[in-house]
Formats: sequence, C-alpha cells, structure tokens
Amino acid sequence: MNRLTGSTSPYLLQHADNPVHWLPWTPAAFEQARERNVPILLSIGYAACHWCHVMAHESFEDDEIAQQMNSNFVAIKVDREERPDVDAIYMQATTAMTGHGGWPMTCLLTPQGEPFWCGTYLPKSQFAHLLISATQTWTEREDEVRAGSAHIVRSLSEAAAAAESSQPIGADVLEAAVQRLARDFDTVNAGFGSAPKFPPSMVLSFLLRHAAQAGNEQADRMARETARAMARSGTYDQIGGGFARYAVDAAWVVPHFEKMLYDNALLLRVYTDLARVSSVESAPRDRAMAERIVRECVDWLVREMWTEQAGFASSLDADTDGVEGATYVWTREQLAQVLGEEDGRRAADFFGVTEQGTFEHGASTLQRPQDPEDERWYADVRERLDLHRALRPQPGRDDKVVTAWNGWLVAALAEAGWFFDEPDWIDLAARCADLLLTLHVVDGRLRRSSRDAVVGDAAGVSEDYGGLAEGLLALHAATTDTRWLDSSRWVLDVAREVFEASDDELAQGRFHDSASDVTDLVMRPASRGDNAEPCGQSALAGAFLRYGALAGSSEHLELGRSALQPMGTIAAQAPRFAGWALAAAQDDLAGPSVLAVAHGDGALAPIARQAPPGTIVLMGPSLEPPGSAADTPPMLLDRPALAGRDTAYLCRGTSCQQPSSDPSVVSAALRPRA
Repeated sequence: MNRLTGSTSPYLLQHADNPVHWLPWTPAAFEQARERNVPILLSIGYAACHWCHVMAHESFEDDEIAQQMNSNFVAIKVDREERPDVDAIYMQATTAMTGHGGWPMTCLLTPQGEPFWCGTYLPKSQFAHLLISATQTWTEREDEVRAGSAHIVRSLSEAAAAAESSQPIGADVLEAAVQRLARDFDTVNAGFGSAPKFPPSMVLSFLLRHAAQAGNEQADRMARETARAMARSGTYDQIGGGFARYAVDAAWVVPHFEKMLYDNALLLRVYTDLARVSSVESAPRDRAMAERIVRECVDWLVREMWTEQAGFASSLDADTDGVEGATYVWTREQLAQVLGEEDGRRAADFFGVTEQGTFEHGASTLQRPQDPEDERWYADVRERLDLHRALRPQPGRDDKVVTAWNGWLVAALAEAGWFFDEPDWIDLAARCADLLLTLHVVDGRLRRSSRDAVVGDAAGVSEDYGGLAEGLLALHAATTDTRWLDSSRWVLDVAREVFEASDDELAQGRFHDSASDVTDLVMRPASRGDNAEPCGQSALAGAFLRYGALAGSSEHLELGRSALQPMGTIAAQAPRFAGWALAAAQDDLAGPSVLAVAHGDGALAPIARQAPPGTIVLMGPSLEPPGSAADTPPMLLDRPALAGRDTAYLCRGTSCQQPSSDPSVVSAALRPRA
C-alpha cells in the first residue's frame, strides 16, 4: 500500500496515487526491507523538477513497472528539500559512481541503506531493465552486493575525511578568488562558465562586498554586468517578477522555468546590495534597475509565494499541465491578440519575440534588452499581459515552508525594507520569523519544514540554523528589537550543541549537516561547498560572525573565523562554489563592521544608506525616556545621541572609533581602508 498520503511534502503527495507502494524515509521502511530481505529502491526528487515529473508519468504510474517494484523492492520516496542530508549522501554516491548527478535520483540500496547502484533519470525501458537485472543480481549474488555496498560507504566516508582541511580565508585568498572568477567570467554574456548558466547569487554577494571594501574595479565590473544581464534576460520573469532556476543557454535567453524561493531570497539581497553601491549620482541606471528588480520580486513573493501561515512557499513548477514554460512564453500572434496589432508588434520587438521563437514551437521567452523609451506604455503593456497571463493555466506550487529558505528571505526583506524605507517588508519578515520560531520549534529543536500549519517530521539541518540565525540578525539590525538578537543566540547555541564535530582536536568550528542524534543515515554528511544556497558550514560561519559583531561577543567572532577555515580550500581552488564563505570572510576582513546610529536629528540616515554591503547598519530608535538596558541593542548601550544630534558609533570587530555626528566624517570613515 502507498503510504505517502499523510506527508507534509507536496512532492511526496504528487506520488500518493501511484500504484507503487511508496514509503517515506522512516525506520519502518528499512525494517520492512530487512524482514523481506529485498533491496530498497530509493527515488529522490522535488516538486518543481521537470524530469521528476517525466519519470513519474513514464514509470511510476505504470502498473507493470509498479508490480515489479512492489514485488522485489521496498520503494522509498524522498523529497530532497525535506531531507537534504539524505540527498547529500546519495548524491555523493551517485557522482562517485557515474561522474555526474541530478534529479530524479534513483538508487538501489541494501536493507541497511548502503548503495550498490546509483543513477538519475531513466526512460521506462531502461528502468524496467534495471529492475529485472537488480532483482536477479540480488537473488543470485546477495553476499557480493552487500560486500560491495559496504565498501562503497567506507570509501565515501574515507574520501570525505581525507578532503577535510583547514585554511584561513585571508586577503590573499579573497584577491586570488577574484582572479579565478575572472578567468571563468563570460565576457560576452556575463555570468560564469557556459550553459547551463545559474544565477551566481552568493558569488555576486562576495564580489559586491570585495569591490566596495577593497576598491576592486574588476570585481565591481563582473558583479554589475552579471546583475544587468540577468535582469534583462529571459531567466527573469519580465511580466510577473522573480527569477527562474537557471538558463539552459549561455546568453540567459531560455530558462528552466521553475522558480525557487532560495534563489529569489538570495538574489533579492544581491540587488539590494547593488542599489547600496549605486547612487543616483554615480550610477543612476544601475540604481534604477536594482530597485525595480527588488520591488518586482517582493511583489511576486507576496502575491504568489506567501502562505496563510505567514511563511513563504518553496517553489513554482517548471511545467504547466505537463508542458514546460507554458504559462510564461508568447508568440507574436498571441501578443497581437492581447494588445492589438500595433502594440502587439511593438511589444514583440521590445521583448525579443521572434517569428521563429526563442524557445519551442515558435514561442519566445520575454526579455528586456533595453529600457523602454515610454515608461507609461511599458507599464500599461506589462499590466495587460499580466492580467491575460493570469487566465492561463498556472504552474503548481510547492507550498511547504522550509526553515533555511525562509530565514534567507527574512534577512533579504529586512535589509531591503530598511534600505528602501518600506516598513511593510520588515513587518513581513517579522511575521515569517515568528512562524519559524513557533511552529518550527519542537522540543527545543528546529524542524526542517511545515505545510498548512502542520510541522513536518524531518529535523532541521545545519543550514536551517544558519539561515534562520541570519534572518533574525538582519531583523534585529532593521528594528533594533533585542528579541531577535536573543533568539538568534538561542539558534546558534543549539546549532553548536548538535552539529559541531567532536571527534578530533580540529573539531572546533567544523559542522556536520545532520544533528549528532540522527540515526537513520549510513554516514554523517558535512558539506563544504556553497551550491544553490549556502551550505550549513558557511551559513553558520557567517551567522556567528554577525552575531559576534552585533552582540559584541569575541567568543562568537572567533568561532565564526574557525568555521570559515574548513571552507578555505574550496574558496581558494573553486571560488564559484564558496560564494557565501567568501562573502563572510570579506565581512570579517572588514571587522566585521557595525555602524550603530543613536537617533537624534536624523541627519545621518542618508549617510548610513551609503554603508558598503556587508556593513551591518543599526539605526537606533528615538527613545524618550531612554529604554531599559534589556531593550537596548548592545551596540547602542551607553552610546547616546550627543547634543540631540544623530551620533554614529562605527566598530570594526572589537575596535570602535570615536563617535561622530558630522556627516562628512562618518562618510569618510565608511570608505574602503587602504
């Protein structure tokens, strides 16, 4: 019998009606495999995955295939977004065995969970052949299979241990990272590498910080050109807002149409940072572009991703009724039907909609290769297309609320809300944070996700703790409310207790993905690379550093620095996969810097918005009478406004400068140090 109907994962629920007797990843599933003495067929995917849907329709909905699976295997279905630790282990095995990875991931395991065959998408004929061959092999050579799978797990564990290293990420590594990134930079289309091309959100965060703090023009150019290219591309939804997962081509024309919350949370922060370093006077077009993207993305997030419980959904599918991109693409004829002949022709030329089509079946994605000459015309056309597009069938939504991804979005909304003076955005961030700190906390620990106000069974992983702490710290800076700082301390204390390694003298600052008391894994993963989102190691490193800076805690500053060192080798050798670690290291090299402003006459507010990315800005409230020590942020305790004027207290790490109310002095202090 299929056991997925009670799941909080929309991906698992998509398979609840399959004739396959799917089980979730539970001890009971492994116990059944041991009792029957049959292999486990593990299928890992996620709701917005196009090829996951294809394999489901071809194989998992087929009665004959299901009969083979049910008779000869215990079939386990895993949502990689709910169990990233399970995904990490078997992705490591898949890439080791095949040289590549992806989803859907298909693995054959012993009843103890040890892999003996791994792959990705398989057409129905190949999948059917695999089932027959694996059944025969298990029946005839079970002992060999068990011995081989145990050897695979030992080899993976030994390889992971051997890869552990410790290297500080200092100024030399940061500068070398820029040079390595420059070698990978696409000078024609921007971005890094070739097709498929992913939005390098964390790398852009690093480059913007490095450019602003070190005055590096090359870093600035790569960041700006990439941000511009993505904003004008088919990868960005020019009508509804929000970025797709990646472009299938090097020129950013055609996206893989799924929209992921983590991408948009991280990119929202990038474009806010770009606005911070693009003044109306020095870079007006970049400033206008960055603000447009931020506002459109927030509108999309609120309109399409907000849940009734005050969290944000995980993703929108790439497919609509089984057709990839159907909601988003247009032909010239369709534009004319909606807008009329003249406006339709003009819109087709403007958005790059060709007669042949830039996508499939003569349809095109919409791009914005140049700014419109008539903004009123453009706004009217965009509104009419948006209204018509809403009448089309819409992609499915994975509405589970993931702790880490919502934490990153809390941080992005808090910072954007402060910078663009949008208090409603900060309120959204606070409401989301409240949800995570209530519903997602069970027995003093974080859970990974929830859906429809029901918390899931999966324990939070280290990236959940790092992402949530980051969001809470940004909320504290945006609001000066000390409860967010206190909550972040609790999150980080628990993270250190359950994730920090304790097996050797180099353990301090090394964090596993899964908690020490998780027992349903054949090995304990410890990710050391930032891929689509920050890994737990770099997420916690950055959060420890920011907490240390805001709370004035040298202990947490040192812990954050220790936590960066396991990321040092990959930062030096493959900086594209260490973007968040590099950004955190850049912040650390600058202090980390905190600009705390005691409120007086408001004169320093414009100057504070000139602070470079990575600088934590904390604008004190007007307190008459002054608040209690418990209500006062540590960075403003005993630091009043002098003579009734805004007074800036700039600290770098554990060293603070003299307070100043002079805008020119404060502005000069915020400039890059030689």
